[in-house]
Amino acid sequence: MAAQIFSAIFVIVVGVGGCVAYFWGANKLVDIIFPSRGVAGAAAIDNLRRQGMIRPWLFVGPAMIILTIYLIYPVVETLRLSFLDRGGANFVGFANYEWAFGDREFRTSILNNIIWLAVVPAACTFLGLIIAVLTDKIWWGTIAKSLIFLPLAISFVGASVIWKFIYEYRGAGQTQIGLLNAIIQYFGGQPQVWISLPFWNNFFLMIILIWIQTGFAMVILSSALRGIPEETLEAAVIDGANPFQIFWKIMVPQIWGTIAVVWTTITILVLKVFDIVLTMTNGQWNSQVLANLMFDWMFRGGGDFGRGATIAIIIMIAVIPIMIWNIRQANKETGGH
Repeated sequence: MAAQIFSAIFVIVVGVGGCVAYFWGANKLVDIIFPSRGVAGAAAIDNLRRQGMIRPWLFVGPAMIILTIYLIYPVVETLRLSFLDRGGANFVGFANYEWAFGDREFRTSILNNIIWLAVVPAACTFLGLIIAVLTDKIWWGTIAKSLIFLPLAISFVGASVIWKFIYEYRGAGQTQIGLLNAIIQYFGGQPQVWISLPFWNNFFLMIILIWIQTGFAMVILSSALRGIPEETLEAAVIDGANPFQIFWKIMVPQIWGTIAVVWTTITILVLKVFDIVLTMTNGQWNSQVLANLMFDWMFRGGGDFGRGATIAIIIMIAVIPIMIWNIRQANKETGGH
């Protein structure tokens, strides 16, 4: 334990100290190479201009290098691997893509992802919006928001373990320790192995992500609701609008841009969902999704780099248009700043 603590402190000190030393040293070097003090006239002006051109790159440069190494290079390498065979040695053209769209498990994963996309973003956004509106009207709304936001701090694996206990099943004649089965048994129903029920198990897995992401939607939408002018709401009340009309015809249209951003942000997350499926079912019982299938092909069954990379590229292609639309919508919300 002591060694681990020392190692963590060492990394923090070296990391932070290294950044400080880099920026201080780089700025000092620029001042030495292009001095502005002790130089008169046009030379000083030229040196100040050169300093102004170089200094931004001293800050942006390391970030761009890191982005190139950790983002751009993996994309290029993944694209290259998608045209290679199992071991990543021989070129096979579009064979991996032909396999993907002809494979039954891949088609099942696509169908499951579509179901996730149809349910999870809509449920999170709707529940987040309703909760944001309701909690603004009660005195203990801040406490309620904190409790609803709390699951967002839990990892997907941790949340899955929590819900695994809720869905837990014990055989006939045994005490049901799973909350859901205990409730059903109490009311005279038959306990079920919920996560092994084909098709329906997808919805039981979706509930976990909805439970996690509703707090995110609630916080963003709550901030947007507070930006609605009070005069607009007061005018609607004076005109005789009831609470439902105010909500649907006044509030929702004014924050529609924020709703769309929240929706698409969660949509991107859903396309990459992996941890929940891996922890709960590992893709069994027709619950497979694209990200988990990619993991299976890349790191299991002997490892097929070509097929794993192909699935990764397909996921990326699906995410890019949504991400671009999301960025444009966010820019509209901020006025392009």
